Amino acid sequence: MGDKKSVNSTNHSQVEMDNTFKKGKADDTVSPDDKVSENLSSETRINVDEDEESSKTEATELAGTTELLDLEIQDIEGIGPSTTKKLREAGILSVMDLAVAGVEDLAVDINSTKDSAASFIMAAQKLLRESNILEKEFITAEAALRKRRSLLRCSTGSGVLDELFLGGIETQAVTEFYGEFGSGKSQICHTLCITAGQPVESGGLDSGVIYVDTEGTFRPERLEQIARERGVDPLHALKNVAVCKVYNSSHLELIVKNLGKYVDDYKAKLVIIDSIISLHRAEFAGRGTLADRQQRLNSIMHKLLRIAEIYNIALVVTNQVQSAPDTFFGDPTRPTGGNVIGHASTYRVYLKKSGENRIARMVDSPYHPYGDVRFTVNEKGVDDLEEELKKGSKRGKVGVSKEDN
Repeated sequence: MGDKKSVNSTNHSQVEMDNTFKKGKADDTVSPDDKVSENLSSETRINVDEDEESSKTEATELAGTTELLDLEIQDIEGIGPSTTKKLREAGILSVMDLAVAGVEDLAVDINSTKDSAASFIMAAQKLLRESNILEKEFITAEAALRKRRSLLRCSTGSGVLDELFLGGIETQAVTEFYGEFGSGKSQICHTLCITAGQPVESGGLDSGVIYVDTEGTFRPERLEQIARERGVDPLHALKNVAVCKVYNSSHLELIVKNLGKYVDDYKAKLVIIDSIISLHRAEFAGRGTLADRQQRLNSIMHKLLRIAEIYNIALVVTNQVQSAPDTFFGDPTRPTGGNVIGHASTYRVYLKKSGENRIARMVDSPYHPYGDVRFTVNEKGVDDLEEELKKGSKRGKVGVSKEDN
């Protein structure tokens, strides 16, 4: 209030001075003091205009945020009460759920044509774009770079592994770890459960975690041990993780179909599926079922990728391996699932044993450099080797001495 009064008094004084000069002087000359006063008044008016503009922008953003929270399926163009009822019966309760749905599955669920289902999905995505939840269909590369630099990254618990990922497991992507048994896949997943709950400034996501266990390898005792060794409250860490035990491939497909709802319910920013193929590999045996298995896996993987992008979460899946008998030179180990899983995964990392330690190799990435790092598994979960820790401490000491000099 004080600022507004001073601005008004300044403007009023300026007007009176201008009128006085107009009446008392025939020429248009103005003294230096008057010019200074006029400049100060102009600067004050500019500052007021900028403050008002800033306030308007903030108010618009807040109004947009409130509007986003109130989005309903009925707000989507072309969807009436009867279609809304069918969607709810199919488990699609929000605009986000509809935006990530598959065309064929939606057509079956609401008993409509594929064209109608596709139009509903596109209308949902259009509403999300208009509400600034999704990106516009076309943006500049500069805007895309700005957005990617703002993505959150979750620490794996190992400094060298984080360096391999250029900062950690990132959101809006599907990260795949594959390797033989004992290579450290589940240990990385257990460690991520602890690190994801930490504050963002500590390398976490400050959120809940969803752990989908298909192999029976999840152990809450291990989470408790990792949390205690890392100085994290074990009780809080365990409460932060929602575990789903899956027993068959149909159950996994149902969980993935409704994953958006669970992400909202548990406020999760990290979803782990350990592993993505074990159930399908066991149930679809023989070449006669291969096409059906691959199509089901294809549907799951693309659903996961859409969920990761639209809900802005990090998705981690583990994959099994098989041996290629026609490989005479090099490593015969190959990830299962074929090209279906390979193409759908944003980042692909191969894990293998090296004595008591482990090696992680970046096999596929749109921009990460290809390379290997060595890490270990201990009471803290995934951790750096002792020599790496010593190197890090030496680098820290050198940095301190340079600053002192």
